[in-house]
Amino acid sequence: ASRIQITQVNMFNKVSFKRSPLPPEKELELANIYLEQGRTVSKEGKHEIALVLCEEAEASLSQMKKVVKAAEAVQDVKDLRHGIACAYVELSKLLNELKKQERAKKSYKKAQEWGYSEVEKLSISSLGTAVSIAIQPPLEASVFVAAQPSLKTTKTTQRSLKTTASTAVQPPLETSDSVATQPALCRSATIDIDVSVIGDFFVQDKNPPVIEYKLPEPDERLVNTHQLVYCLGLLKAPPSSEDLRQNSALSWVQATRNNEDEQERLNTLTTNLVRAFIRDELKGPTAIAEVACIAPFLNRDDFRCLLELFIGSIEKSTLLDIHSLEGLAKLVQGANEGYLEAADLVKILGVLNTRLQTTHAQTQSYIYQLMLAVSCVLDAMADCKVEGLDRVTLHECLSGYIDELKGSADPHMVYLAAYAFQALECVPDNESPWQATKRRTGSVMHGALSLVKAVKCLDIDSFLKGIQHIEDGLDGAVKVFRALQDGYNNVTALVDSGQGLFEALKHGLSFDSKCSWYSALRGIDRVLRDGQLSKFRTLVFEAPCRRSLAFQWGVCQRLGDLAANTAWDAESREDALEFLAEIYQNDAVWGHHAQIKQKILDILLHLQQQSENAIQAFDSAPARKVLQRLGRIGDKAKQALYSDCLEQGPSKHPLKISQPPSAPLTLLDRVQNKPDVEEDLRKLRQQRLKERGDAVYIPPQAKANLKASDDILFSLTEKVEEFLASTDQKVLLLLGDSGSGKSTFNREIEHNLWLNYEKAKGRIPLHINLSAIDRPEQDMIAKQLRKFEFSNSQIRELKAQRKFVLICDGYDESQEKHNLYTTNRLNQTGEWQVQMVISCRSEYIGLDYRDLFQPSNDITEFQEAVIAPFSRAQIDDYLAKYVITKAPLWTMKQYMDVLDQIPSLQELIKNPFLLTLSLEVLPRLVDPSNNLTATRVTRVALYDEFVGLWLEQGKKRLGNKDLNLQARADFDRLTDEGFTQNGISFLKDMASAIYKNQAGNPVVTYSRKQDHGKWKEAFFSRENESQLLLEASPLKRSGIQYRFIHKSLLEYFFARSVFEPQEGKENPVQAAARTRRGSVSSVFSFDDQLVPDEDDEPVTTQPFTADHPLSWRSFMAEPSILDFLSERAQQEPLFKDQLLAMIEQSKFNKAMRKAAANAITILVRAGASRFHERI
Repeated sequence: ASRIQITQVNMFNKVSFKRSPLPPEKELELANIYLEQGRTVSKEGKHEIALVLCEEAEASLSQMKKVVKAAEAVQDVKDLRHGIACAYVELSKLLNELKKQERAKKSYKKAQEWGYSEVEKLSISSLGTAVSIAIQPPLEASVFVAAQPSLKTTKTTQRSLKTTASTAVQPPLETSDSVATQPALCRSATIDIDVSVIGDFFVQDKNPPVIEYKLPEPDERLVNTHQLVYCLGLLKAPPSSEDLRQNSALSWVQATRNNEDEQERLNTLTTNLVRAFIRDELKGPTAIAEVACIAPFLNRDDFRCLLELFIGSIEKSTLLDIHSLEGLAKLVQGANEGYLEAADLVKILGVLNTRLQTTHAQTQSYIYQLMLAVSCVLDAMADCKVEGLDRVTLHECLSGYIDELKGSADPHMVYLAAYAFQALECVPDNESPWQATKRRTGSVMHGALSLVKAVKCLDIDSFLKGIQHIEDGLDGAVKVFRALQDGYNNVTALVDSGQGLFEALKHGLSFDSKCSWYSALRGIDRVLRDGQLSKFRTLVFEAPCRRSLAFQWGVCQRLGDLAANTAWDAESREDALEFLAEIYQNDAVWGHHAQIKQKILDILLHLQQQSENAIQAFDSAPARKVLQRLGRIGDKAKQALYSDCLEQGPSKHPLKISQPPSAPLTLLDRVQNKPDVEEDLRKLRQQRLKERGDAVYIPPQAKANLKASDDILFSLTEKVEEFLASTDQKVLLLLGDSGSGKSTFNREIEHNLWLNYEKAKGRIPLHINLSAIDRPEQDMIAKQLRKFEFSNSQIRELKAQRKFVLICDGYDESQEKHNLYTTNRLNQTGEWQVQMVISCRSEYIGLDYRDLFQPSNDITEFQEAVIAPFSRAQIDDYLAKYVITKAPLWTMKQYMDVLDQIPSLQELIKNPFLLTLSLEVLPRLVDPSNNLTATRVTRVALYDEFVGLWLEQGKKRLGNKDLNLQARADFDRLTDEGFTQNGISFLKDMASAIYKNQAGNPVVTYSRKQDHGKWKEAFFSRENESQLLLEASPLKRSGIQYRFIHKSLLEYFFARSVFEPQEGKENPVQAAARTRRGSVSSVFSFDDQLVPDEDDEPVTTQPFTADHPLSWRSFMAEPSILDFLSERAQQEPLFKDQLLAMIEQSKFNKAMRKAAANAITILVRAGASRFHERI
């Protein structure tokens, strides 16, 4: 350019003259100076001087034609043409003001010849709104698609695209199905590129991810704010809206529009929600998201109040809160027309500029999230229709912050910085194109020419200086992407790789204040939001900026987000993966951007790992397949890049996925006076899961009912799952013998339901020990919830809004004779909505037992199952888990050998509780090295040993405890007298008192004040001896309630209160047992020779009184007690004689008749067939 002799020519036949030539950028700058001075003197009324200055400007511009022809770089040509065009436009405007219309028309025509055209608009319609995005006509120096038809392809479509390196103005971006560009003014030969088969992805539009909510009845309480927004959105939509036709909500909309009270109620809820947010001192992210989503439905006063609150919060906070920034962006995006003012946007940018300066000390992850939010705010501002904002006040405030981020080594951060700048450039302002060109002409043009010169000779230093000139001229705007940030080393690497320096960097360098790629991405966001996937495909394929690195980066990011979002259908997500693969492998169409290839691989690596972290179920297999396929594509360089990316792993920046809110929305709940129940449910869940502990559990088998064959069994777990999955079945009755595992199975049901509990909407598992509830036939659910410390308002909330799985344990223990389903009015209108699982011992029910449990006359609502005894396989499974969990003295093999050698144990251990007792006590009773085939083990003998073992362990535990002086003295006294015997006597008396005073109800409620001086005080008071024995006993406590760890232990101790084995004269074997263990044992029960003969003569006993336990009532309904006593009668001749004596005594004493009846029952069950001869 410096070699060109420039002749200044008067374009309107004025005097011609010559002057010394100027560099092209100076010539353009001189023309702009003439125009600026001309406008100034014109305003002062000096029109003749203004005309002379116009002529001087025109003369300078006329010389630029030769400069353009001499230019050797596409980018150089582009900027020169753009500057000349804008200057001619400004000259045309000035001449028009000077009443020189003909000359003005000629200048405007020259502006068009140099590439100027009017700003085009991309209009995308959505429900009830239309968003217009201004697109500056791009002056791209990259290849683009010229005169192409719509890209409608199939799997067999073959196309050849002609691309042209052009300096022509690109056509406007359209959203129609057919996008055709205007013919280009070519300055270089066309290049034919053969494109491989383009896949048939995204050929059809899909319904965008939308969550539909139940439409409420008038005055019905809303579930959450999302439901309120959904309802308000339907009411705001026009009657002919596509949404209303598709989701059959038209009737609800019509009914609500005719109901002024209901409309007023919904609007009042919206206003009150804003007020609740304003009153809230701690405005967390959940509350911010909740209030921001109602922005489109606020009245102007509420909107303005909320806007000022957000701006003030950001301005006054110590650290910039990302959630507040996101809330502000959503608020601005949802603003109705006329709600926002120009001063609002100026203030927002001013606040952001001030607050962003404090983020430098934060982590890169924080800054990345911050820039996402800033871009969102700027997007919202770019979409806003406010016009005429002052550029200096509006645009300059963020330049310093963005200017620093552009130098980041993280390409994701650089892209966000570039995106934020482009969003900022698209915010409407009062600067004309000519002013923008003039503002950056000098140093930009100088930097461009320096760069071109540096490229020719590979002068790296001159190249970097040229870049610096360009950055200075752009006033801090983000113009450099990825490679230009990394300085000398990366530039050298590109040169060494053999790739042309300018060719490698030109897509990362943009000399325009506004780039088409940002506007194209904004259009893509809109069509994706509406599910217009075919238009998305068209936009990407035919956008003039499709080879722009920044555009491709944004497209890949959006494809990754779509593929990761499980709210989209599987086909659309797989199409997104195929689109990524197309961009990766088809270099002829998309270029060779290494950053884009790396970005695509990073997205696929994230998707491959998505299933581990997703809130919803996610199938990572499609992403894994595409990733593996791409590893086999490309030359060595591309495969090397692939290997490096896989070795490095995914980046630290996750994909942006729309997920359901992780926390409950609470503002609307407060507005509707809804109490918070989730926090207390969370505590209850945590408590119940913890209480389960490390119990050994084997899934039980069951049969259909009591009359069903024992050979036809099924999985009880699967039966319960089917029951809970049914909407018709209401009650499942679970029957089984004592110790068969009913309570264990009930706790396992509750455990699994709590593990799978869905917060805020899942069914609530509620385990109720019926014997621990006072009068469970009335409002038992509320009573149980009060025990868990739920308030009355919370109980009302749960009753009105939630469903339960009711697990009622121990119907027999509650001594109930009511149908609890019926008396509690379950599943009736306005009552608790439940499914009930209720357990009961098989031996406690009669022939018409179904009447106690069946919910109605409809038999389909009732199910039942009977737990079967353990099979040998279940016993082995239990034993294996027991050895692992409990780490006992014996190995699994030792246990199995002993169990196999003792025939009498085989039937007992089919009962899960007796199996547990056997495993606990066998190491104390037998030596596995001996021959045990003749050993006889009974149920009562197992209990004898288990109780002794438990009390001995309790004694050791107390002995190691730090007791006070009085407690230590009491413990020593109990130990000297025989701690185990004292414990047995204590528990026998307790069991006897429970049966005498509360008819055998196993749960004892003790209050120190209310029970002072009563029978409970002897067992549960704070007296040291009682407290020590209580602590060592097989009891469990819940608050002020006590019970044995298994009801069979209560029955065992009551049976032992009827007859204690050591009563009467002690035989030599008993004496030997006392000498060996220090206490009486039932060890003789294991030896056949010790079982008495029923023909032995009775031993004379003292007369019994009416206060004997067998005289209290008939025990026909207590089969477990009778079993214990009958075994004692088989093993203890003395006890058999006592029973016979009771029968004899009843002949003369009517008060002993109940005792005699019980004695006869015991003897019959004991098999004493000839006892009637002695009566």
